[in-house]
Amino acid sequence: MELLLRRGLRVALLMAAAAFAKAGAAGAAVQQAGSSKPVVVQPGAPGQPSKTLPPSTRATLPPRSRADVEFMQGMIMHHAQALEMTDLIESHTEKKDVRAIGARISRSQSDEIRFMKRWLASRGESTSMEMPKMAGMDHHAMPLMPGMLAPEQMDALRKAKGAEFDRLFLTGMIQHHGGALTMVKDLFDTAGAGQDAELFDFVTDVDTGQRAEIKIMQAMLDKMSEEKR
Repeated sequence: MELLLRRGLRVALLMAAAAFAKAGAAGAAVQQAGSSKPVVVQPGAPGQPSKTLPPSTRATLPPRSRADVEFMQGMIMHHAQALEMTDLIESHTEKKDVRAIGARISRSQSDEIRFMKRWLASRGESTSMEMPKMAGMDHHAMPLMPGMLAPEQMDALRKAKGAEFDRLFLTGMIQHHGGALTMVKDLFDTAGAGQDAELFDFVTDVDTGQRAEIKIMQAMLDKMSEEKR
């Protein structure tokens, strides 16, 4: 019996709260309709009254994490090497499925580079990473992000032709994509990072797309191994 009374009281309170909220919303609508100036209302915390803000109030972007910026800058560099790899396909192989996956990667990562550059520029950030100056370091040397091919791997890929190129390209791009997934994981493992809505959607799309391409390329490698037997 006591349980039923508690449930009835809870339902009554919820209905009263809903009615109060509806009446408040209607009152605010009437107030705004009767005024020539828009009314900006900031809801108060639980138990606290709402505040009426000046009409000049503007929304601001939430503070971004430094890790977000560095992720985008690093991923631009990461994607740039993938495009170097796909650029070799036309002159190094005639295999149709390798050409097809290369074209897919080239299109998607070119579009993603454009997006990342816009994201950074709109926030007043550089599109390239600032590299620390170290004694004896070649200022033209590009740091390797996770999964990126070392210079000797890129040299081997440039020199290969036909079936050998196909094998090196697929294994290299799987390695490359795996590094991008590591970068995504590291971003989301960083406290306060990955909270920007636009960046979050982009990063999850990168993760999903590259996982799918890894499966496709691994299947192609498996098929090539079977054909050699």
